[in-house]
Amino acid sequence: MQAQIRPAYCSTFKAPWWLKNAHLQTIFAKYLSPKVQLSSQAELLRLADGDEIQLNWTELPAANDTRPLVVLLHGLAGNIDSHYIQGLLTVLKQANWPAVLMHFRGCNGLPNKLPRAYHSGDTGDFAAVIQHIHQRYPAMSLSAVGFSLGANVLIKYCGEQGSANLLKAAVAVCPPLALAASAKRINSGGSKLYQRYLLNRLKASTTQKLAAHANFPLPLTAQQIQGFSSIEQFDEHYTAPIHGFIDAQDYYRQASGKAFLRHIQIPTLVIHARDDPFLSDAVIPNPNELSCSVQYELSQHGGHVGFVTGSSPFKPVFWLNQRIPAFIKQQLNL
Repeated sequence: MQAQIRPAYCSTFKAPWWLKNAHLQTIFAKYLSPKVQLSSQAELLRLADGDEIQLNWTELPAANDTRPLVVLLHGLAGNIDSHYIQGLLTVLKQANWPAVLMHFRGCNGLPNKLPRAYHSGDTGDFAAVIQHIHQRYPAMSLSAVGFSLGANVLIKYCGEQGSANLLKAAVAVCPPLALAASAKRINSGGSKLYQRYLLNRLKASTTQKLAAHANFPLPLTAQQIQGFSSIEQFDEHYTAPIHGFIDAQDYYRQASGKAFLRHIQIPTLVIHARDDPFLSDAVIPNPNELSCSVQYELSQHGGHVGFVTGSSPFKPVFWLNQRIPAFIKQQLNL
């Protein structure tokens, strides 16, 4: 039986004097990250519906390997080149822990084979990947780390799985646990800059998909795609209908991870920053919304997947790359 974890609303992360601004935290995390590109081995995994997703491994372990293995989930429009993925993969490799990134459908640079794509509540592909890895490496202890959209998927998956979860530990970084409120937050004030960046990436990948598969019954045209001015509009006219939701609000209601927190039965760390420019305060759970297996850490600063500290800009410390492995190591008794 898993030991109970007491929720802790106070994080050990402290923003340095030179980087307390939420936008600077978010942006500097990307541009201060080391530019070493970690090599990886790509694997195409065929799914039950005939589509494919790409897995990128730091190494392919032997069948009888007993080391811990960490599965990563990227954020909206992310991929193997995302700075937070490269940073954590590098740290895990240095620790001699095999790791693998699961690309969501169409996020590996090529259009996926079916009209559908991926979304914040899409746990089916992740479940298939975890089952695949568990069957291939039955002696390895599996943990998972999700960032932003991927973190929401991870929380929802863990809640759905309950006691049947094949993971031994999970870490969710900046999950948008209340999707409707967060869609409005990123469409306001200075946060619109991030929305524009993400929306342009979504438009580009969807337009590429439309051009590559002219026979797809997509619910919109290239001209309509380019006309979207918010992520909520994109979700209303593409994400929701292509995945069987009534509309964006129906999608947000069903996919938000907050309601799944109380059903999690494996050690899970959730990390939020109160000043996150992507997320509304609605993502912050009350203690009675957490199961005893969830440790919740909320810092005053940190931005969105930022959490950069250190004595100066010339010596940045990426706190997430310390905190995440430490939690996993503690839960696996390593």
